[in-house]
Amino acid sequence: MKDKNKLLLVSLVLGAAYMIYSIVYWSGVGSDAATDAEAAGTALATMLVMPHLVCTFVAVVFNALGLFMNKRGFALVGAILYAVAMVLFVAYFMFVVVEMVLSFVAFAQMKKADAAPAA
Repeated sequence: MKDKNKLLLVSLVLGAAYMIYSIVYWSGVGSDAATDAEAAGTALATMLVMPHLVCTFVAVVFNALGLFMNKRGFALVGAILYAVAMVLFVAYFMFVVVEMVLSFVAFAQMKKADAAPAA
């Protein structure tokens, strides 16, 4: 594990922790609704945040692929997806901005594996 990028590892841990938090939070929200209006509001809120959560989940997957396969491209895709997730639900930007920055910096630090030698 010593040849793995530490920033990408931290980004992966933070992203996975946020996904676990989101699953626990959004699975328990619907059961607390006492009236039909609260249930409708909960359903609307879940519908609005779902694209953000799906994009964040895919970012975590690409983040893990970039870390464990040591591929720059996967790290870059994960970083971009964190940025897209941030735009999809701006109110939750604080949950993915650190992962995004760490992933972009980790991408910049990773060595190009497929660089052709100069002639």
